[in-house]
Order: sequence, then C-alpha cells, then structure tokens
Amino acid sequence: MFVCPGERMRNEVRSMPGVFNLSVDEAVKEARETYSLGVPAVILFGLPEKKDELATGAWADGGIVQQTARAIKREIPDLILIGDVCLCEYMSHGHCGIVRSTPQSLGAAVAAPPAATTEYEIVNDASLELLARTSVSLARAGIDIIAPSDMMDGRVAAIRKGLDEVGFINTPILSYAAKFASGFYGPFREAADSAPQFGDRRSYQMDPANIREAMREIELDLEEGADIIMVKPALPYLDVIAAARERFDAPLAAYQVSGEYAMIEAAARNNWIDRDRVMMESLFSIRRAGANVILTYFAKDAAKLLA
Repeated sequence: MFVCPGERMRNEVRSMPGVFNLSVDEAVKEARETYSLGVPAVILFGLPEKKDELATGAWADGGIVQQTARAIKREIPDLILIGDVCLCEYMSHGHCGIVRSTPQSLGAAVAAPPAATTEYEIVNDASLELLARTSVSLARAGIDIIAPSDMMDGRVAAIRKGLDEVGFINTPILSYAAKFASGFYGPFREAADSAPQFGDRRSYQMDPANIREAMREIELDLEEGADIIMVKPALPYLDVIAAARERFDAPLAAYQVSGEYAMIEAAARNNWIDRDRVMMESLFSIRRAGANVILTYFAKDAAKLLA
C-alpha cells in the first residue's frame, strides 16, 4: 500500500492498474477490506510531503507511514503491518542512502544531482544510523515487522541493535536479503516517486547474474539477526528462491514486484492471456519454488479466488 498526504485521495498508478496512492483515511478503508478477505498482512510505503538529503520523512514521528500505521492499528488491530525501511522515497536524490560526491568529507551529503563529470558514492555507515532511527520510529507507531530494503551493508545488525536498545526486542526483521538490481522495478518507482535523480542502484543492489552473491548476502543477514529473508524480484529469480529454501532454514519470502504485476495486467487487458489463471499460476510457481510468504499486488484478487 502506497500512502500519501491529504484526505479522500485514491489516485490510481498509471503503470499499475488497480494499485493506488492512498491518503490515510483511504488506506484504513483498504486495510479493512484486505483483512476481511483473509489477507493477514500489508506492507506500507510512504510518499512524503517533502524530501531532503537526510530522509527526514522516513524517521519523523509524524511521517506519513507512521500516521497510517497508527490509524490502521486503531481500526484493525489484528492486521499485521510491515514497514518498508528504505530512504529512497524520502531522499531528494532518490538513492537508498546518504550520497556524497568525491572527493569530499563524509559530512558533505549532496541534495542536488552532481555534474555529469562528478563521481559520487553511497556513504554506507552513515546511512545505517538513519535506517535504525526509521525502524524505531515505525515500531513506536505500531508497525509489527520491520522490512529493510535498502541493501546497505550491516543494516540488519544496526536495526536489531536500535530496536533492542529501546525495548522492541520481539519486533521481527524481514530482510530484503537478496534484492537484485532489476529492470522490473519501474512501475514501483512511479508509484512511490522514488526513481534516482542520477546514476543507478547497481553499486548496492545485486548482480542479476550472480547467485553465489545472493547466498552470501542471505547468510550475512541471518547472522546479523534477520528473522525472515526475502528474494526480490520473484518470477525471474525462482532458482534463487529454490536455492535459498534448500540452503537456509529460516522463513523465506518472495516479492512479486511491480513489473511482474504490470506485465500480467497489460497482457490481460489486451486479451492476450487469461488474467486470473496466469495470476494464480505465477503465485503457485513462487510457492512451489519454496517461498513461505508471498508479497504481491494480487493479494486481494488471489484471496477472493482461493476463497
């Protein structure tokens, strides 16, 4: 669910028919309907009023996701709320961590795109503090599961430490452990207004050709304290899901991402495929590969068919 400021806002995402940017009041209605269908959990992504170079909207107590979490918990307390922890939606430059142009001091985060000839890098360790702060803020607002998707090194350990220090010792972490630098994220970046303003995310997301790196990343996240691991995207990486299921004993999730959803919707609207049949076939394949949990934009429709 993509949540945004305002009231009575329900704006359909152009590239994702049936998916909306929702104001808090509409998000509560959507959550109520979703829970009534038997879907046990939703994940929240935020579109802040303002962006800056420190992702203030991600960790502010009055942030849009924090507001939505409190409102949903008041109305549907048994619905499990997952909070996506990333900074890209809240950063002025659209990257998942603090950015500096080089050579500069660590404190020189840049808000504006550097010149075409400027080199830049993600400041990994300084970004961990913001990720941990965001996680604590979300937990205080009622988020049940913290889901870091940023792919900074060491972020699971930093988040676990941050949560434990303020008493959230039982708040689980669902780590986007194997998140690939994929071309399937395009519609999401429209929905969340999170496209990077310069460069790309290949330096901190994973090489689609390298399954060994994925296994190392999963192992590291589990060692740092992840409770659930996730592979993203799902359908192009069924082999990674299967390999992770065979190698690791932890609960395993898979994210059927926006591009996967959009392709099925587009083909169905052109009458090239049977939408419901292909939707369910895609979900069965993810489950068959070994995922215990599926994060999908088809959740409501699949729940109706399964019922």
